[in-house]
Order: sequence, then C-alpha cells, then structure tokens
Amino acid sequence: MAAKKKTVAKKKAGKRYGASASKKVGRAIHEMKRGALKSGRSGRSVKSRKQAIAIGLSEARAAGGKVPPATKTKSAKKR
Repeated sequence: MAAKKKTVAKKKAGKRYGASASKKVGRAIHEMKRGALKSGRSGRSVKSRKQAIAIGLSEARAAGGKVPPATKTKSAKKR
C-alpha cells in the first residue's frame, strides 16, 4: 500500500522536463553520434553521451523550456 501512495504522489508532482527539453536533448545526442556536436569555447567534438545530454538541457534552459536548474559543481561550491 505504501508503494502505491508514493506513485500517486509522484504523478501529482508532474513531470520534471518539458517536451521541448526532450527534443533538444534528442537532437544533441543525434548530432553527437554524427560527430557534429561541438563543445563550448574549445569547439572540440563531444565524445560523451553525458556531455551531449548536458548541452541539450542547457540549450533547453536558454530557450525557456521546462527544465530544473543546473546543479552546482564541487568547484563552484568552494568559491
């Protein structure tokens, strides 16, 4: 019974990511597989799937999509 209550609570909370965020991430992964996705300042091609997802979510945030804020990195927390 307790597991069912948790599931209902999660459904009521809603989705974390919107449809536009999903499309941006999908496009970023597709570009990474083709070798066309480039990283920020250096312009090197992205090799990691995690990097591709992060770039897609970042683009979705910039476009105003429904995406949770980025978590702070360890180095950023120290400063």
